[in-house]
Amino acid sequence: MNKGKSIFSRYFAISSAVILVSFICLGTVLLLVSSRYYLDEKKSLMLKDAKALALYTQDKMLEAPDGWKADVSEELKTYAIGSNADYILCSEDGYVIAATGVPVEQVEHSQLTDFDEKGRYTYSDLGGAFEETCHIMGVRFTANGPRYYILSYAARSVQDNYTGSIMQIFLISTVTVMLVVLVLVYFMSMRLSAPIKEIADISKKLGEGDFSVTLPEYSTLEFNQLSAAFNEMAANLKSYDTMRNSFLANVSHELRTPMTSIGGFVDGLLDGTIPRSKEKYYLRIISSEVARLTRLVKSMLNLAKIEAGELEPNKTFFSALEPIVDTLVTFEPRIDEKHIEIKGLDVDRVTLYADIDLIHQVMYNLIENAIKFVNEGGYIEFGFEQSAEGTSVSIRNSGEGLAEDELPLVFDRFYKTDKSRGIHAQGLGLGLNIARSIVEIHGGRIMVKSIKGEYTEFTFTIPN
Repeated sequence: MNKGKSIFSRYFAISSAVILVSFICLGTVLLLVSSRYYLDEKKSLMLKDAKALALYTQDKMLEAPDGWKADVSEELKTYAIGSNADYILCSEDGYVIAATGVPVEQVEHSQLTDFDEKGRYTYSDLGGAFEETCHIMGVRFTANGPRYYILSYAARSVQDNYTGSIMQIFLISTVTVMLVVLVLVYFMSMRLSAPIKEIADISKKLGEGDFSVTLPEYSTLEFNQLSAAFNEMAANLKSYDTMRNSFLANVSHELRTPMTSIGGFVDGLLDGTIPRSKEKYYLRIISSEVARLTRLVKSMLNLAKIEAGELEPNKTFFSALEPIVDTLVTFEPRIDEKHIEIKGLDVDRVTLYADIDLIHQVMYNLIENAIKFVNEGGYIEFGFEQSAEGTSVSIRNSGEGLAEDELPLVFDRFYKTDKSRGIHAQGLGLGLNIARSIVEIHGGRIMVKSIKGEYTEFTFTIPN
C-alpha cells in the first residue's frame, strides 16, 4: 500500500520552497536594482565632477598659463579619492596631460569626437587605452584656444565589487533568515498537523466501535469547525448504534414472541392439549400472530426498498376514507377496550392520487401510534383539507402528548419515546419513519405538532 507523504512533510516542503523561491526572486530584483542604481548614481556623479574639473582647469589655465598642470593634477587626485573614480585630462589630439589611476599616455582621437560640452556617457575601453571596459563620462571644454577633454571613468570591476558586496550581505542575511524561518515553519507545521493526527487517531477508535471519543476545541477556526462536526457525527453514531442495538433486541423480541405463541398453540392443537371447543379461539390467535409477523416483515422489506430507491408508487385515485376505515376495523377490539371516540369521518368524499397500499400502511402506522398513546376514554379525530397544492389528512389523538424536544425526533428510525419504551414495549420505532418515507416518495410532506397534556397531531399532505 502506498503510504504517501504526510501533511507535515508536504506543508514543510511547500513552505520551504515558497520561501526559497521568494528569496531568489528578491535577490534577482535586488541585483538588478542595485546595478541600475549604481550606474545611475555613478553617471550623475562622474558628469558633475567632470564638469567641475573642466571649469576648474579652464580657470587655472587662464590664471596661470605656465603653472596650471600641477594644480590640476592635485585636483584630479582629490576628486578621485572622493568619488571612487579616476580622471584623465587630455588634449584634442589624445595626448594625456594629467591622469589618476592606471597610467594612460595616449587616447585615440577618434574615441574623443563623441564627447561635447554637455557631457556624454560611453561604455568602452577607449580603443584599448584601458585594460578593461569602463563606464566613461567625457566633457569637452576650451581654454586659451585649444580644446581639452576631462574623462571620468570607473572600471566595470568596481561595479562588480559593489554589487558583489551587496549580494554577499544579502546572501548572509538570507541564510540567517532562512534558518530562522525554517525552524519557525517546522514548528508551525508540527502544530498545524498535530490536530490532523489527533483526528486520525480518534477516527480510528471511532471505526473500532468506541463512540465515546470526542475531539477538543482548537484555536484554529477550520479545525474547530471540523472538531464540532466530528463530535456531532460521533454523537449521532453513538445514538444510531444504541438505536440499532435496541432495534435488534426489539426485532428478536417481536419475532420470538409471536413465533413462540404460534409454536405453542400449534403443538397444543396437535397433541390434543387444547380441547376442540377452544380450537377456533386459538386459531384466531395464531392468525393474529401470523398477521403481526407479516406486518413486521413487510415493514422491514419496505424500509429496505425505500433505502435502495426501489419502491415506486403505483398511483390511482381512491377515497381517503377507505384505508382509514379498513384500519379502524382492524383495531376495533383495542378501540373498544380503551373506549376511544372516533371523530371527523362524517365528511364528503375526499380523494387521494397515490398508491393505495402504501397509503394504507401510512394510515395503519399513524392510527396504531394514535391508539397506542391515546388516553383511556379519549378520542382520535381525523381531519381533511383539499387545496390547489394537494390533499391533507390529519390524525389527532388526545392524551399525554409529546415534549417539545421529542418533536424533531419522532420520525427518526428506531426512535421510541420513553413512554413507548415503558408502557408500550412493542414496536421497533420504524412506523413513523416508514410513514414519512412513503409520503416523501409521493412528493408530499408530513408534520407533527403536540401540546403536552392535551393532544398529538400528525398531518401529511399528498400532492394532487
